[in-house]
Amino acid sequence: VPRTRILATGGASHNKKILQVLSDVFNAPVYTIDTTNSACLGSAYRAIHGLVAETNVSLADVVKLAPEPRLAVTPAAGAEEV
Repeated sequence: VPRTRILATGGASHNKKILQVLSDVFNAPVYTIDTTNSACLGSAYRAIHGLVAETNVSLADVVKLAPEPRLAVTPAAGAEEV
């Protein structure tokens, strides 16, 4: 089973303390992307996928063009015990 990771976007994704709480609660690393309006970006990739649907290109192949998320925080030591 692949390890869980959290992708955080929006205004709260700039607050390290909020990201740390997410990471500790879910015992998973939290990643962010340096793109504003990430919801719009996701919609744009879905639109591109729709345009090339007849060519059997998968959404995964379309999203390979997306910027790589960067690691923002990891779970604190002992977080899984809490």
